[in-house]
Amino acid sequence: MSEVDSFIEEVTEEVRRDRLFALMRKYGWIVILAILLLVGGAAWNEWRKAEAEKQARALGDRLIAATEIDDPARRLEAIRAITAEGPAAALVAMLEGNTLVALGKTEEAQAAFARVAAVPEAGPHWQDLARLKAAMLEKTPDARIKAFTPLAAPGAPYRPLALEQLAWAKLDAGDREGAIAQLRELLVAPESPPGTRQRASQLLTALGAGPVAPAVSSPRAEGENRGG
Repeated sequence: MSEVDSFIEEVTEEVRRDRLFALMRKYGWIVILAILLLVGGAAWNEWRKAEAEKQARALGDRLIAATEIDDPARRLEAIRAITAEGPAAALVAMLEGNTLVALGKTEEAQAAFARVAAVPEAGPHWQDLARLKAAMLEKTPDARIKAFTPLAAPGAPYRPLALEQLAWAKLDAGDREGAIAQLRELLVAPESPPGTRQRASQLLTALGAGPVAPAVSSPRAEGENRGG
């Protein structure tokens, strides 16, 4: 490389360096601001997560302390003093409803369970469990039948329990054939646990319903039986 070429290269490098410094002086604050925002945002997210975890732990401690109170009246007072949002609000309302049942306050308990069912974040399992508990508190067979019917639909989370309660409600209403039909439906429902099927079979026998339909085993259970 000649001295001229070397000189030109050095000058070109100096020009590039000067341009870079000029750009940094002009736009460097933007880069610094972006870095600060990035670091600050990450720190804010970590703080928010830590704060949410702290609040959830404090809520859990208060709920545990409330449920450990033996006296239902004092337990109810402690539960009602707890404020929560989202799924936690559903849990608080469920505990309140259970305590009201223990106190014999049926209508207030049903109202508490209705609040659980009205929390979208609670999910179908919590919502249907609350509806199931509220339905059990209905005073007349017709009211129980009306309340349990949608809970006994195929795919419902607590279908076996609802079918069993529906059968008892129909018996209380004097509808023997309707009760037998519900019990047989319960026997063949694949989601029915063994204990529920056994109770249904015993009740069918007590009602003189004759031979019962065989229970439908799940594919997993059949595989285990063949393997055994």
